[in-house]
Amino acid sequence: MPRIPSRLIPLLLILAGALFYFPFLGRVHLFDWDEINFAESAREMIVSGNYTRVQINFQPFWEKPPLFFWLQVLSMKVFGIGEFAARFPNAVVGVVTLLVLYSLGKKLVDKRFGLLWALAYFGSLTPHLYFKSGIIDPTFNLFIFLSVWCMARAVSAYGTSTATRQAVFSGLFVGLAVLTKGPVGGLLLGLTFLVYWAWQRFRPVLRLGNALAAFGCALAVASVWFGLELIKNGFWFFEEFFRYQVRLFSTPDAGHQQPFYYHFVVVLLGCFPMSLLAIRGFFPGGRAVRLDWNSPAADFKSAAANLPDSKSERAEDPAALFRRWMIILFWVVMILFSIVRTKIVHYSSMAWFPVSYLAATVLYQYVNGRLSWNRWLTVGIALIGGVLALLITALPLAGMHSADLIPLIKDRFAAANLTAPVDWQGWEWIIGTAYGLAIIGILWFRSQQPIRSMVALFLATPLLLWFVLPTIVPKIERYTQGAVIDFYEAKQGQDIYVEPIGYKSYAHLFYFRKKPPTNLNSYNEDWLINGPVDKPVFFVTRNINIDQYRYHPNLEIIGEEAGFVFLRRKPAFKGVE
Repeated sequence: MPRIPSRLIPLLLILAGALFYFPFLGRVHLFDWDEINFAESAREMIVSGNYTRVQINFQPFWEKPPLFFWLQVLSMKVFGIGEFAARFPNAVVGVVTLLVLYSLGKKLVDKRFGLLWALAYFGSLTPHLYFKSGIIDPTFNLFIFLSVWCMARAVSAYGTSTATRQAVFSGLFVGLAVLTKGPVGGLLLGLTFLVYWAWQRFRPVLRLGNALAAFGCALAVASVWFGLELIKNGFWFFEEFFRYQVRLFSTPDAGHQQPFYYHFVVVLLGCFPMSLLAIRGFFPGGRAVRLDWNSPAADFKSAAANLPDSKSERAEDPAALFRRWMIILFWVVMILFSIVRTKIVHYSSMAWFPVSYLAATVLYQYVNGRLSWNRWLTVGIALIGGVLALLITALPLAGMHSADLIPLIKDRFAAANLTAPVDWQGWEWIIGTAYGLAIIGILWFRSQQPIRSMVALFLATPLLLWFVLPTIVPKIERYTQGAVIDFYEAKQGQDIYVEPIGYKSYAHLFYFRKKPPTNLNSYNEDWLINGPVDKPVFFVTRNINIDQYRYHPNLEIIGEEAGFVFLRRKPAFKGVE
């Protein structure tokens, strides 16, 4: 790799984040459900002035704690309510994540390893993409990763004052994770620690006082909100909150019943290209090169000396010890969320951190000439990279010939989506083709320029996304939800009711800018359809659901576009139009 002065590397990472994470955040509407759901909760905090209660549709929302919504509120206070503000916190977290990975990698091995670690995360598909989203997981994952890092250091410093300090920091980050997404934050660290302890044959690895310090700190931080809710509203809110957590683990949400191996496929394909390198990192030869134990960079060098009866670990370097934590964390995440009945892409995103670490160990060995390149890596990169390139090439071509595809699609709603008026320029397919040619070139010159080829490999995907997000994604979004969001935005400021019927959505809340209801009957769908409504009601449904409403005497179809059907119900008394 090019020699870069250490003092410039953090600035280089900040610049990379600024150039790739922040542009185009507001170029496309928020996507239903999660992005709109979370942004709407933040908006309702601002509208209602209640920043302690998480709400959706101005009713208690017990699925998530408020920390991420608070970050979105701060962003909306600065940038205004909109897509850019909703996604801005994760872009900041993206820059922080790159700096964290570099800093920890530098302490663990050296600055080259730290830079490769940051590069692996920066240059992989879904890890990069999610920092440009408005969902909770990038922020939550960073807190969990830092809690595992601090716990690993606490265990390594067994019996010293450092262990206590690191245990407290671990508890701090767990508490922040719980405030971000709930009890699963504590569960991930707890399971990872228990597996590590079992790996050590249940020998003492953390003193009871340190464990209590970590737990107490986590509880104190989480109580900033949970304790306040308990004091203000009693136990009913917690009963609903924990009932939802249990239901999420035990019952599949509609549309999210996936096979057991689902998350393994998601990580393999979504974390391209670092996922392929990480596979090699699971084997002993994939370890990062050992450190000189006299080096001041080895923060974990006290581990073998302080772990009781750990003679077998005295020869292990800090990177090898931390590698063990990363492997355990990976399997804890993958097995836990494979067991969970509801399976969504980002549920396994915590595994991206250990995957990036394992990929970095392989990269480090490879660029230092200590590990040979395997032919299956070439095949894997060519296969997955080629499929991705073909997909990005095919999407614009399919869009430009959407009329020819409609007769081939059996789903009436999906077929109608393709009738949306979308203006393709005709050159967008070049982006995917250029990416495919870049993958071929990287693999072709890999043997002559191994270091430059690896750097190019992990820069190719961010460059791909940099062009895809402002040019192709907005057009795809026009097919999937553009018509309905246009409808909601056109109704902003009107004294009416607007509701979807026949399917679940949060888009009407955010894009209609719904105000706190003055008539609680409006929460009742039957009242809106059949009751004595006091103002006009507009409904949105999908063409596959319209038959149950088409001949209803109170409903009038006023339009249909791209699979969405718009209906109106006039108020029950005269004088209101």
